[in-house]
Amino acid sequence: MAVDSIDVQLPSGKSYKQPIGLFINNEYTLPKAGKKFETINPSTGKPICEVYEAKEEDVDIAVEAAVKAFKFGSEYRSLTSQARGQLLTKLADLMERDLEVLATIESLDNGKSISMARMDVQLSANCIRYYGGWCDKIHGKTMEVENSRFMYTRHEPVGVCGQIIPWNFPLLMWSWKIGPAIACGNVVVLKTAEQTPLSALKACELVKEAGFPNGVINVLSGFGKIAGDALARHEKVDKVAFTGSTVVGRQIMKASAESNLKKVTLELGGKSPNIIFNDADIDQAVKWSNFGIYYNHGQCCCAGSRIYVQEGIYDKFVEKFIETAKATVVGDPFKEDTFQGPQVSQLQFDRIMGYIRAGRDEGAKIEIGGERHGEEGYFIQPTVITNVNQKMKIMQEEIFGPVVAIAKFTDIEDVIEKAHDTSYGLAAAVFTTNLKTAIQVSNRLEAGTVWVNSYNTIHHQLPFGGFKQSGIGRELGKYALHEYSHVKGVHLNLEMPAPIY
Repeated sequence: MAVDSIDVQLPSGKSYKQPIGLFINNEYTLPKAGKKFETINPSTGKPICEVYEAKEEDVDIAVEAAVKAFKFGSEYRSLTSQARGQLLTKLADLMERDLEVLATIESLDNGKSISMARMDVQLSANCIRYYGGWCDKIHGKTMEVENSRFMYTRHEPVGVCGQIIPWNFPLLMWSWKIGPAIACGNVVVLKTAEQTPLSALKACELVKEAGFPNGVINVLSGFGKIAGDALARHEKVDKVAFTGSTVVGRQIMKASAESNLKKVTLELGGKSPNIIFNDADIDQAVKWSNFGIYYNHGQCCCAGSRIYVQEGIYDKFVEKFIETAKATVVGDPFKEDTFQGPQVSQLQFDRIMGYIRAGRDEGAKIEIGGERHGEEGYFIQPTVITNVNQKMKIMQEEIFGPVVAIAKFTDIEDVIEKAHDTSYGLAAAVFTTNLKTAIQVSNRLEAGTVWVNSYNTIHHQLPFGGFKQSGIGRELGKYALHEYSHVKGVHLNLEMPAPIY
């Protein structure tokens, strides 16, 4: 049964039509159990609306729709690669057309500032368009071995891709997952984060408008322990891609192993070191480091939450960094000058405050912040912590909030050892004016991404993913296409005689 959209009131007094059903076969449908769950406005702590919840039986229905769409000879499988690319580029165009409404939904449901939300939507459209351009450029190779036979490779789609996305960049992660999957000719069943289901559901209207055949892209709202687990264990899902915590990533791998050994890619947590050398442009280093931790309220897997400053400029850097942090505009995400909005949920708020308390209890010094901002919603003051050591909880575990620890280092060997003293390896940054230092340190860092004299400048053409416990596989760029395709080797006998025994 089709489900109508509902009117959702915005803080401006205006309203928009919000889909709330499960998006299966290009229609918003009712789940079998007919149950809903609330999505909360993190700026107020009050409900925005209710959306329908997918359970195991609904995952089955969505997967069957995807299986049918992927069947050889189907409308989708009959499309040329060029036509598939046109679908993606059309979707990107529609996202840009509706940029303001999508950005508004992101700010409402996630709490990110409207200026950052607009940037997210544009980056999402850019990513989708980029992969639209790849569709007709994925091909194999021929191998010249000998005249009696001909050999070649084919890059073929994996099939049904289960995708589970996080709440920190709802629409951007939707695009990162869908783009390469469709570029390679796959079909998708995607589960959104239960905290932030709204923008992905709204974007599915554009999927249908762009002309995607039924069953190619299916999007479910639901909880990880139920719908997410069902997707990861499903025998007809050929691949699962997950972005989220390392703890859940382990569960995804286990579910794959216990079911059909589906292909797995994981983009997980981080505890990224941001290294400032004595010769760095200190003003630029302060500005970029501030952006590196407080961007998206610190809810970034690659956030620069450990800043290591060489002892010659440590005091000066800390002083300037604190001044900059104090100037961070925290508040209503719909105000144009707001940079930092609320944390996404009460659970996340409490978790971050717990880390701040742990730092204080272990002897660290809270230079600024460390408290709630305002009286409602899940706002936390930008927090700067010093007097830390490597064994402290706040230096080892991912906080995922607007909290940064600043420590000293002596030389390259010292900072490399400290940078690697964690189970993560997602990202890192180096600030220096010495090209030799920049290259040597970048090459030695155990991280999937290294920024030099910048931070958080992710681009869809460059791969993103982690070393160590920060994940398996890569998102973005050409490298992501490898995660969504199989390579087949074909041996064609031209005139080679059969062996004689």
